[in-house]
Amino acid sequence: MIISARNQLKGKIEAVQEGAVNAIVTLKTEYGDMITSTISLEAVKELELASGKEAIAVIKATDVMIGVGEIKISSRNKLSGEVVKVQEGAVNAIVTLKTDFGNTISSTISVAAVKELGITPGVKAKAIIKASSVMVAV
Repeated sequence: MIISARNQLKGKIEAVQEGAVNAIVTLKTEYGDMITSTISLEAVKELELASGKEAIAVIKATDVMIGVGEIKISSRNKLSGEVVKVQEGAVNAIVTLKTDFGNTISSTISVAAVKELGITPGVKAKAIIKASSVMVAV
């Protein structure tokens, strides 16, 4: 299957913590970043997710926020790295961040945010992703 989501991070399931309706799935990417996803128990069972199983974390670029400086936020996924590319459009920009572990994450944010935060190649930043925005594929 080919999909349009820019961020497809391959790895292995580290843990599946089941709740009453949802589960928290933790995936360690092939480069070492840890990604947490909140998905339904039904999906966990259908995909047969368990520790050690290979999987892919799928994240749309529009679901990735970029932060700079010290950040206190409830989002489970905060991937530190460096901005390697900024492609500006009329309204939005695509910011590409290379994590400290070597994964590449794309984010679609407003040009205004790029300017306000001073986001340019070389800037240290974090990709911030809510666990509920991370899909898991096998």
